Amino acid sequence: MNLKTPKAGLLTTTDEDAAGGTPLNSPGDGASSDDATAARSLMCAKSVRERGHRILAQGDRLNHFVVHRDRLDETAAFVLDTIRINYPDLVIPFHARWRHFVFDGVDRWAEMAAACHVDARELARIRFDLSITSVLLDAGAGSVWRYRDKRTAQDFARSEGLALASLDAFADGLFSSAPDSLLQADATGLTGLTAHALGNAFQVAPNNELTGLSGRAALMQRLGETLRNNETYFAGSNPRIGNLFDWIIGHHGDNIAAPTLLEIVLDALGTIWPGRLSVGGINLGDTWHHPALTTDDATSGLVPFHKLSQWLAYSLIEPLQDAGVVVTNIDGLTGLAEYRNGGLFVDMGVLELRDAAMLAKPHQPGDELIVEWRALTVALLDLVAERVREALGRTVEELPLASVLEGGTWSAGRRIAGQLRTDGSPPIQIVSDGSVF
Repeated sequence: MNLKTPKAGLLTTTDEDAAGGTPLNSPGDGASSDDATAARSLMCAKSVRERGHRILAQGDRLNHFVVHRDRLDETAAFVLDTIRINYPDLVIPFHARWRHFVFDGVDRWAEMAAACHVDARELARIRFDLSITSVLLDAGAGSVWRYRDKRTAQDFARSEGLALASLDAFADGLFSSAPDSLLQADATGLTGLTAHALGNAFQVAPNNELTGLSGRAALMQRLGETLRNNETYFAGSNPRIGNLFDWIIGHHGDNIAAPTLLEIVLDALGTIWPGRLSVGGINLGDTWHHPALTTDDATSGLVPFHKLSQWLAYSLIEPLQDAGVVVTNIDGLTGLAEYRNGGLFVDMGVLELRDAAMLAKPHQPGDELIVEWRALTVALLDLVAERVREALGRTVEELPLASVLEGGTWSAGRRIAGQLRTDGSPPIQIVSDGSVF
């Protein structure tokens, strides 16, 4: 299969992109409106889902994986068993950052919120500040790193450790430039955050290395620059992330669709991502090449995922709901193309590598094998969710994909990995720069 290459000059990776690219509402010098329109079509959940299913539809023609659909029923049963273990009452919340702030039955965020003594809107701003920084710092930590809880002296790894580390850092004012207002993340505080300071907060040491530390710090710095430069969403001389809550309320009132929330996140924060691919002057973020995906415009060969942005959108739903905003069409968002969900399908035998030797080597996020794996993961999550709903007699509204992920596929991926490998690592190894996974 040959990659259908976009027209010369439209698809680029440039130094400007590496600094953050061009905002979605600004195509850039020399970029045609058609190219910018095509690029924007990738910046939504609908495109992630549609292109993932198109990759799955390639079936036996795929270069790297054989898809065993006959293994889906057993996989769904394993997910359902995991749901019953995690949520025996079958009351399943959304897959969001807030779940990772609960330790030994104690909700650390709820404790912090109770001590804030602020009104509902200010609390929502604080939750935006916290969830966005915490999610963006949640890329894979690697198998070595641990975070020691200051309260219990217990060590936590991976997502739980990163969640607790980011919560503690937020409480200590790491992302704030205002000594009298620690619980915020503002432009000055974020742009001034160094890898050294972040490493200290996350207890990084020679024998406790955190994967992608410098990439995480750079992501925070670009986030601060975006707050300062994107006056559409973040007004003021030293804007904070929480300004985005005010923009949403001001433009959408008390009702917003979840896919629209993702599009706002991508538009407001799109310039934070490392410049990899740009079409029509627009930084496409978590979007990658795959030759099985062809179109007749400048996006041919491109597959979007927006993994961290989608998880961020999931994590913003509850702060909005608690502030009185109705969030609709939550199932319009997609499954998250990351190594726990993807690992579930490899470990359960739904996905089989054509070349088993590829399991023994690390891969870059842009490698065709990884892009194919992630695209298949997005599509297969939809199929598993359908089977889980059918088994439980639930509708999409009663059990959205966000709850299946939480109950759910993410936990099942971790569970099967722990059963098959002593370190619980994913079946396929990915080199992370701290800004994708």
